[in-house]
Amino acid sequence: MHPFSRNLLIPALTFIASVTGYVAWHALTREKSSALPEDTALQIGEPQRARLVFAGDLMQHMPQVRAARRPDGTFDYSETFRYVKPIFEEADFAMLNFETTLTPTSRYTGYPMFRSPAQLADALHDIGMDAVVMANNHICDNGRAGIGYMTARFDSLRIAHTGAFIDSTRYRMNHPLRFEVKGIRFALLNYTYDTNGVPIPEGTIVNLIDTTVIQNDLKGIDRSETDCIIVFFHWGDEYVRKPNNTQRMLAELCHRYGTEIVMGSHPHVIQPFEAGYDTDSTIRSVTVYSLGNFVSNQRDRYKDGGLIVTLDIEKRNGQISICPYYTPVWVSMPNYRILPPSVADTLPLPSGQRENYLQFIQDTRTLLDNDRIFREK
Repeated sequence: MHPFSRNLLIPALTFIASVTGYVAWHALTREKSSALPEDTALQIGEPQRARLVFAGDLMQHMPQVRAARRPDGTFDYSETFRYVKPIFEEADFAMLNFETTLTPTSRYTGYPMFRSPAQLADALHDIGMDAVVMANNHICDNGRAGIGYMTARFDSLRIAHTGAFIDSTRYRMNHPLRFEVKGIRFALLNYTYDTNGVPIPEGTIVNLIDTTVIQNDLKGIDRSETDCIIVFFHWGDEYVRKPNNTQRMLAELCHRYGTEIVMGSHPHVIQPFEAGYDTDSTIRSVTVYSLGNFVSNQRDRYKDGGLIVTLDIEKRNGQISICPYYTPVWVSMPNYRILPPSVADTLPLPSGQRENYLQFIQDTRTLLDNDRIFREK
């Protein structure tokens, strides 16, 4: 078990240039199609509905960087995200775990210290990503400059972010990250178990898991102004397909303090779901212990794919209900294309990859269909 710790809040620092003109994310809106209709005049008692979409670990090992490089030295990730773009475009709000750092230089590196091309963030904007969580064990791989450059890049693209902050002013602005979708008000918290032993740079803040802090953060959320709380953890044991006792304890703590949605990343494999039911079998809360890899160069069994989780949220008479779905996604070579079954089942795959894909799908459905909580989408 990793020891729980958390850096002390640092006194407010002067805004860096990227903060100037910062747009408050609780007012964030994006032009995107929605799979759910939006009524122009909601009446009392009429439900409000929003679709949230979550993806797992977005990583950038050096073979991925080389695959995206073009002859002119730029980087193009459109082929990677081509077949999952429609899923995110149908979301009202989409987020993932951004498990690398960005650099404006050409000194790109993969494991164990990730530094990736800035065009990766541009690609997320192009597919309709609304937010990234950044509290993970690789957030400090490029130091304070990396955190500052990443947050500035995401700001320029109007992609919201939380979990790691260039200074205490940004911490107060984006922790929790508040956003409203179709009349439903959300608060998003993000924490990580560690930063791989890399010191958190002076002046920056990274949310580390601390049960006392988490309790206080949850108690500090005004429920008269918040309909749904999301906590996104970077936790668990790598490559283990079951949650450990610490994950279960943290999820239970969050739900006890009113959290509706708990998401997990870091194991790089898929882990099971749990749901909290009302007396009429309505789902009021969900936990996804690990979404697995969204895209990476990890090719071993269980590690070569992950989940996109869709949650259709309904607010009726002040109460939240959740209709959950999952879509398995598998990463094909050599272009690191993220493939849902609707594409992979018929798309020609290079020799030997079809067997790996079918094994991943079988493993995933065997693990998740036993729960009968989420339906495959």
